[in-house]
Amino acid sequence: MNERLGREYFEGLYARSGDPWDFETSEYEQNKYARTLAVLGERTFRRALEAGASIGVFTELLADRCEELLAVDVSERAVAAARSRLSGRGHVRVERRTLPEEMPDGPFDLIVASEVLYYFPREEMLAVLQVFERELAAGGSLLAVHWRRETKTYPLQGDEVHELLARNTRLQNKETIIEPDYCLDLFEDAQ
Repeated sequence: MNERLGREYFEGLYARSGDPWDFETSEYEQNKYARTLAVLGERTFRRALEAGASIGVFTELLADRCEELLAVDVSERAVAAARSRLSGRGHVRVERRTLPEEMPDGPFDLIVASEVLYYFPREEMLAVLQVFERELAAGGSLLAVHWRRETKTYPLQGDEVHELLARNTRLQNKETIIEPDYCLDLFEDAQ
């Protein structure tokens, strides 16, 4: 598959299930979320962006680490669910956006791309990386986490995403975690 999985694909998934990947109940997701937050240490981020926020399960956890958090997703159904979940959090905004075309203006001290970059073909994923780098604050962090098991549905595999990130970013890799099910990379802007 070489085409981007776009809005129609995700709207269809959310029409069939309010939680298509079992974010709320999956042991895999809960363990990955804990490890992802642990990599960030005790830092608090002034302004953060979560790309591909889905229904906001991780967003809810990340919100405690951010003074301001913008969560975006391509699916209006997912955005509605995330807005409902996060309605009591005044410092969190949830918006429907298509990346990289509708990238919000930074700078962001943290950008999280969890389980989202393999929905793009290679060149489009690299375009997303470029806009992330452009909108990342000096000294900011880019955190990428992706499923490693092979799937024929996505244009890229998780390991491919992380190899492309490592070879094509100007950011410094501060930490890599490779588990059987996922790969996590934390990059930082050294400027």
